[in-house]
Amino acid sequence: MKDSWKFDTKVVHVGYQPDKCTGAVSQPIVPAVAYAFPNADAAAAVVSGQMEGTFYGRYGNPTTRTLELKIAELESGEDAIALSSGMAAISSALLAFLQHGDHVVVTKDIYGGTYNFVTQMGSRFGISHDFVDCTNLEALELSIRENTKAIYVETPSNPLLTILDLKQIAMIANARGIPLIVDNTFMTPYLQRPLELGADVVVHSATKYLNGHGDVVAGVVVASSKVIEFIRKRIAGDLGQNLNAWESFLILRGLKTLGLRVRAHCENAREVAAFLTTHPQVQALHYPGLMSHPQHELAKQQMDNMGGVVSFEVKGGLESAKAFMNQLKLILISFSLGDPETLVQHPATMTHFSIPPEERLQFGITDGLIRLSVGLEDAQDIIADLQQALAVIGEQMEQMEHPKMNEVVNASVE
Repeated sequence: MKDSWKFDTKVVHVGYQPDKCTGAVSQPIVPAVAYAFPNADAAAAVVSGQMEGTFYGRYGNPTTRTLELKIAELESGEDAIALSSGMAAISSALLAFLQHGDHVVVTKDIYGGTYNFVTQMGSRFGISHDFVDCTNLEALELSIRENTKAIYVETPSNPLLTILDLKQIAMIANARGIPLIVDNTFMTPYLQRPLELGADVVVHSATKYLNGHGDVVAGVVVASSKVIEFIRKRIAGDLGQNLNAWESFLILRGLKTLGLRVRAHCENAREVAAFLTTHPQVQALHYPGLMSHPQHELAKQQMDNMGGVVSFEVKGGLESAKAFMNQLKLILISFSLGDPETLVQHPATMTHFSIPPEERLQFGITDGLIRLSVGLEDAQDIIADLQQALAVIGEQMEQMEHPKMNEVVNASVE
């Protein structure tokens, strides 16, 4: 029967049954660090992996294990590990396959934290990399070397919402025996399931839509049982990246409304994008739901909806972007996304600041680019706030174009 359940049913029920001892419907929070065993042989069997069980908090706990099993099933994966941040998930997934002397291919339009890890931490470990336009499959193939041990992509990408053809990239990777790692944070398993399209590993910043309430920092890796076991014992366990029981519980609670929330995010984002397409102060708009988006048709094939993020470029560059953000009344300036609140950020000075300016421009991240995580407020209220803030840019540009006329007007008023 479970196999025929729709997503909204699965996200509530899979991975957990009412507690056998208490009958509790909600997942119990088990914050224990240590766990007792009936005898020495049982303890040894759990530690060695011969018997299922929990033996120390750094390697997981029962509450977190429920979360892992639920997300693995939602993503159509064998197993999952929940970690202390999205970057813990990204770094663990990469280090599961990369070591000194290896090479990784990374899509060029990437989250700033991932860029930092690949360029700075990766280089310290002796791992080389290439940033590649993965919409160009020929360029992707040419970038693969003998020592390439992983391909890492985001789709949609952060912040330009570039859509990559996961089926085709997976075919290229699988033909060479190279694992394909996909950051699925923007989509969630409700809108896109990369493992079903041929990917080997999925990572999430569970801080975002999976939790959905802005009160948890967490990450998840979904992959084969073998890969997850290696990450749990040799990477996350040794580096101390474990997720605690309380935050696992909050994500489990948030997941129950994932479908409801994401549908609302998508609908609001669609209305916001429609408004921005007509605004004279917006010179570029990035949203896969628009027919003008270069991968619009691919997005319709690969994704079940277009997501809750809209990125756009305002006229006037950095100063206009700052003036726009400072004028917002309802929308909050914040680094995160996927929360109930509509959040705005300026990639060039915030999430992608660490990327050198010349590289940012090569990636398409201009000084006028704004990333908007559309929240759950009424769409018309969000649009009204955008409209009044964009009007400030128009007034500034008009003053710059006609300074003498404005001086005359001001003098007559005085």
